[in-house]
Amino acid sequence: MAKVFSSHAVSVDGYITGRGAGPGRGLGDGGTLFDWYTDGDTRSRVFDFFTLSEPSARVFDAFAGRVGAVVAGRNTYEDSEHFGGGSPHPGAPLFLLSHRPAPQLTERQTLVGDIGDAIAAAREAAGGKDVGLMGGGVLASALEAGLVDEIVLHQVSVLLGGGRPFFRELPSHVRLNLIEAVPAPGVTHLHYAVA
Repeated sequence: MAKVFSSHAVSVDGYITGRGAGPGRGLGDGGTLFDWYTDGDTRSRVFDFFTLSEPSARVFDAFAGRVGAVVAGRNTYEDSEHFGGGSPHPGAPLFLLSHRPAPQLTERQTLVGDIGDAIAAAREAAGGKDVGLMGGGVLASALEAGLVDEIVLHQVSVLLGGGRPFFRELPSHVRLNLIEAVPAPGVTHLHYAVA
C-alpha cells in the first residue's frame, strides 16, 4: 500500500513561512527556507531547475521520486497561487483539502472536504506511488486520523522568529523514530517514521 508522508522545509524554530505570508506574497519574508534548492551544483532528477548540494539532491530526489499524488491544504494552495493550475509536483495530481469552494480548480486539481477521503482518493490516483502531504494543517489532520507513515523535516539553519508554525496542536503525543539524519550546507534532512 502507498505510504503517506510529509516533507517540508522548516526553520529551526518551527516555521514553514516567514511573516507576511499569503496570496501574492508566498512565504512572506521566509524565502530563505528554500535557498538549499539552488545553492549547489547537483541538478535534481525530478525538478530539473533545482541545483542542490550533493547530499540534499540525494535526499530530495529520493522523496520527490516517491510522490504519485499530493494532498495540500487551503492556505498552501492560496499562498502558492493555486500552483498555477497544476500541482506542486510534476505529474502528480493535487487533492485540495478544504470545506470552501475553490472556483479556479483545473482538471489536475480535486477539491475534497475530509482528510480521510482526500488521502483515499490520492492513494487511488497515485498509481502505486506514495502520497505527499503539504501544509501544517493537513499534516495535523492526517496525524490525528492516524494516516501518516513518515515525516521529513528539511530543517534550515535559520530562526525566522515568526510566521506560520508547521506543527499545529494535536490531541495527543505523536512518537517518531529517526530513520536518517543527513547534514548538508544550510539544511539538515531529518527522516522520521511515525511510531
